[in-house]
Amino acid sequence: MSIETTGLGALALVLIMAFVTLVTRWGGVYVMSFVPIGYRVRQFIGAMSGSVLVALLAPMALQGDNAARLALLTTAATMLLLKKPLPAIAAGVLAAALFRQF
Repeated sequence: MSIETTGLGALALVLIMAFVTLVTRWGGVYVMSFVPIGYRVRQFIGAMSGSVLVALLAPMALQGDNAARLALLTTAATMLLLKKPLPAIAAGVLAAALFRQF
């Protein structure tokens, strides 16, 4: 099966992706409505977000270029200093952009 990526095909792809995203999000909420939220479940949910972040960043740190590594280092250092995610992300993006510019 092939969908054309020009014209209405692109719109169809976006609508399909939006539908799949909504179904997975609503499905997760529905399934979690049957799970009692105790201490262990809270710990699991808290640890999951960190593990997803590491799974996204580890390949970039290992296989990325020097700009990506500098961005990760800058973001981590800024986060440790300021303890605010938005300035840390902005600093990382700026570091990568400046490194690639020069």
